[in-house]
Amino acid sequence: MSRTYTFFIHLRALPAWLALAREKRAEFSTQKLEPIFEKYSTVKVRWYDVEAFSTKASDIAVFETISLQDYYFVIDAIRDSEFCTVPYFEFVEIIPAIEDGYVEYESSLEKLWTI
Repeated sequence: MSRTYTFFIHLRALPAWLALAREKRAEFSTQKLEPIFEKYSTVKVRWYDVEAFSTKASDIAVFETISLQDYYFVIDAIRDSEFCTVPYFEFVEIIPAIEDGYVEYESSLEKLWTI
């Protein structure tokens, strides 16, 4: 059974990022981040802005994958980039999750009960 892992990554934009012109931010995303995501195509990413609603994080990135190794490599590549080395952002919290994980658990219990 293929399992999809989801990671909710809370990020905080730092002054170095906020000082960049919006065109430079878009250029960074295109030139630095997109190649990472293209290399590890099993990892899908969505971005959410939360700075108007939270003082702890400014953004939430949602990573979904069936490959923990690819996810791990994506995070290492991001950490090696200016995203973390300038730094433009800091990781506040990473929350891993399995969508409807209880369904698989309950199915495993049913198998035990039928033995």
